[in-house]
Amino acid sequence: MNHYNLDLTKTEDILIVDDTPDNLHLLSRMLTRQGYNVRKALNGAMALTAAQTVAPDLILLDIMMPEMDGYEVCQNLKANAKTAEIPVIFLSALDDVLDKVKGFQVGGVDYITKPFQFEEVLARVQNQLALRSAELEIRVLNSELEARVKERTQQLEEANAKLLKMALHDSLTGLPNRALLMTDLHQSIQRSKADPNYQFAVLFLDCDRFKVVNDSLGHLVGDELLILIARRLNSYIKPQNTLARLGGDEFAILLTEIPDFPHVIELADQILDSFSKPFHLERHEVFINASIGIVIGHSDYNEPEHLLRDADTAMYRAKALGKGQYHIFDPVMHAAALERLQLETDLRRGLEQQELVVHYQPIVDLNSGKIAGFEALVRWRHPERGLVPPGLFIPIAEETGLITPIGYWVLFEACHQLQTWQKQNLVDSRLFVSVNLSVKQFTQPNLLEQIDQVLEQSQLDPDCLKLEITESAIMENDKDVAIILKELRKRHILISIDDFGTGYSSLSYLHSFPVDTLKVDKSFVQRLNLESENVGLIPVIISLAKTMNMSVVAEGIELPEQLAILKELNCGFGQGYFFSKPLPGEELIKLLSLTPQW
Repeated sequence: MNHYNLDLTKTEDILIVDDTPDNLHLLSRMLTRQGYNVRKALNGAMALTAAQTVAPDLILLDIMMPEMDGYEVCQNLKANAKTAEIPVIFLSALDDVLDKVKGFQVGGVDYITKPFQFEEVLARVQNQLALRSAELEIRVLNSELEARVKERTQQLEEANAKLLKMALHDSLTGLPNRALLMTDLHQSIQRSKADPNYQFAVLFLDCDRFKVVNDSLGHLVGDELLILIARRLNSYIKPQNTLARLGGDEFAILLTEIPDFPHVIELADQILDSFSKPFHLERHEVFINASIGIVIGHSDYNEPEHLLRDADTAMYRAKALGKGQYHIFDPVMHAAALERLQLETDLRRGLEQQELVVHYQPIVDLNSGKIAGFEALVRWRHPERGLVPPGLFIPIAEETGLITPIGYWVLFEACHQLQTWQKQNLVDSRLFVSVNLSVKQFTQPNLLEQIDQVLEQSQLDPDCLKLEITESAIMENDKDVAIILKELRKRHILISIDDFGTGYSSLSYLHSFPVDTLKVDKSFVQRLNLESENVGLIPVIISLAKTMNMSVVAEGIELPEQLAILKELNCGFGQGYFFSKPLPGEELIKLLSLTPQW
């Protein structure tokens, strides 16, 4: 039975070298039957001549031969470049490990011990020829690849250049991005350390009102505007400077080798002046302005991020001062920013550690002079700072979103406190508590559910709860506000518009929404004096409220003259330090027990 896989398509050339004719004949016959082309050599000299004449694909080489043994033949083959890469399998009756090792040392690829089984010979021959074939194929492929690599190298270099540009530039405006700016800033910092005369500066620019344009006209128009802004800014930039888009509507300018400080201010003024001119878009004409923060670089800086941080801080200061202007960074600003960050951290902890308390400021019926209710105001008793002014922590709470859990806690605390006082007969059952709802609270999808939960848990009559909402909260959520206010009215909860008259000029929303009370902002009240021409909008607000069957509360009453004028104008209610400052619960009860009347 034939145990071999006969493949007549094989044309590999095998050279058998053996001084024993029988061995040559046997191996030649068996390999020929397998489809190989077989040549024979009886000694080393014949083998070298045959291999150099036509290089075989494989050599089967006997070791023990006269004159020139197999080791020497193999060494000669390997020494000749033409035959060096022909694989050699040694055939030998020598079975010592050292003999095999020597065979491999002189360049053999395999070693078959006599007497051999042809199955073994065939398997090793097939393996070596397969390796040889794969190696030759790889060489062909490599030669083809070399040509392709040359061609592709240039393409890759061009692609890498494009990728590098993409990685370091803004895709919309084509300007350098934050990464490239950071590199340039680092170089300027290092240069300032090496050269005391080197001066540089960073301008951080944020476009005021860009969000309004983006939201009202769409992102495509917003992108078009950003491209025009980039072009306008770029017209003021010299080749040695860097104009970068940091993201959104924020840009930064690195000024290198500045001659003097006034040069920086002059550039900031030029940029701000350029923003006074309209931007002509494809279908729109848009006016926007910008706020600029300026930081002067020096060798004390070590990190580019610190330069940008300080310029950003100065920019926010410029916005706070009225927008459309520049502000120069002062180290005091950084200290203030750190303090603000610390306050934010402390506030988060304070909310968890129950450091917040509710104080109550009386709201007085100006007709009877008696307390009609009180406004619940959150206060923070810091373990180290003492009582933190609301003006410090409320803005932080609003920016961080903490105002939502704080607002809910104040509502919960105030409702429970009033119900407790009512049960203890410490307050008149007709007194109400007024609680502020922030803009963020008003946008919570579960607002009504939270209010229902508080009323159910506290068992407070909804008629005793008044919710104060700012005009901005109403106008920013006008789609949903009508539904929410009508739901609150169904529950008999009172609605008050806080800081009325300071927000929107249009009063049409008052006709659309159920509102019970208008609160006159304290800025109007504080301008009151005995001269009638300074009463401002107060008579208009009182008249409007009367026409629409609403009550009016005047905030910030501090002087008897202000109270007298408000009474003369028939203002219904008032609150302020003239009556009482916001008081802790126990002090409010003491005040109520005196049944004060003004």
